[in-house]
Amino acid sequence: MPTIFIRVFVPFALGYLLSYLLRVVNAVIAPALIEDLGLSASDLGLLTSANLFAFAVFQLPLGVLLDRYGPRKTEAALLLIAAAGTAVFALAGSLALLALGRAMMGLGTSSCLMAAFTAYALWLAKERLPAVNGYQMVAGGIGALIGTTPVEYVEELLGWRGVFWVLTGIAIFMAAMVYTVVPRRNEPAGGTETLMQAIGGVRRVFWSPLFWRVAPLCVTSQAAFIGIQSLWLGPWFHDVMGLDNRETADALFLVACAMVASYMCLAIITGYLSKRGVGAIRISVIGMSVFIVMQMVVVFELVPVTALTWMVWVFTATYGIVSYAGLTQRFPTALAGRVVTAINLLAFFGAFSVQWGVGVIIDFWPLTESGGFHPDGYRWAFGIVAAIQVVALIWFLIFRTERVVESHA
Repeated sequence: MPTIFIRVFVPFALGYLLSYLLRVVNAVIAPALIEDLGLSASDLGLLTSANLFAFAVFQLPLGVLLDRYGPRKTEAALLLIAAAGTAVFALAGSLALLALGRAMMGLGTSSCLMAAFTAYALWLAKERLPAVNGYQMVAGGIGALIGTTPVEYVEELLGWRGVFWVLTGIAIFMAAMVYTVVPRRNEPAGGTETLMQAIGGVRRVFWSPLFWRVAPLCVTSQAAFIGIQSLWLGPWFHDVMGLDNRETADALFLVACAMVASYMCLAIITGYLSKRGVGAIRISVIGMSVFIVMQMVVVFELVPVTALTWMVWVFTATYGIVSYAGLTQRFPTALAGRVVTAINLLAFFGAFSVQWGVGVIIDFWPLTESGGFHPDGYRWAFGIVAAIQVVALIWFLIFRTERVVESHA
């Protein structure tokens, strides 16, 4: 069992590390992109969020592929598309090609978290899922760490295009690792389910009242976290706090450290509470409620907003992911891929909307004298995102269709 755990966990964890690194890398290289291409805030938001849009669009087909062909084959193939996307981005000389490269990266990494969750559901005991999923998220946090100061150092040496050539080689290596190291035992045989049966499984997930009670809060929480942390936090440090490129990368590194620490604590907490009968959905909702409170602190500047404030913000932002494990536990194992990709579909469409929408809102304000985006634009944009989450929390509290089922959540 320890050998199986290592062969399953390590490749998928490293794949998610790469996925998160590709997601956040633009937060560090944004000044170079703006300088080279003269991008506006909405341009930068649209360009970066192309990753999230492609990621989201592919989630439902991904769920069928995961349940039909298994996480090993699916992720290995898609990582090769991610490698092609990083190469296109490195070669691109226009906004359109940069967006295409980002979209290919999003498509190529669309399975990195969901394939892991599906694999763990196939190979590990259900009671272990919340904790193991938490450790999976630690790997993503490490990817976010690498996407800060280390990437800035590489950019200084090789330029932003060189960064993406390095990432191309890493993506190819990761694809080979997933395909060769992950065991073949317990994999779906492929072709055992008709297309109509596969679509029926998707319909079963989306028609679940429990799904629609939990989904809005989880989706808005994840969208706010991903949309802000993976792009707009870097420009905020640059434009509002007045940090230079190195200082911005260092501040993002500290925030990523807080995220890793949060995921580690999350894995321990969920494992401890799950053994004592506390459901994953309940744990998640409490954590997301704290996250909303912390966003209000940032928006209304109830304390001085510094890198430390954002570290606390990201420390409270991670609990939405526990909902994935909670929902997976409540559906048949054969639907595991479709359950996690259904919630992820909505979460990443939400993150795309946040990432692009924040840029659109910021563009309503004129540039500052130093050429940066206006601080009031950030405040209004982040405030609107927080308000939507409050509505989602209210929905969860009043939508009581699943009273009996939820009594054990």
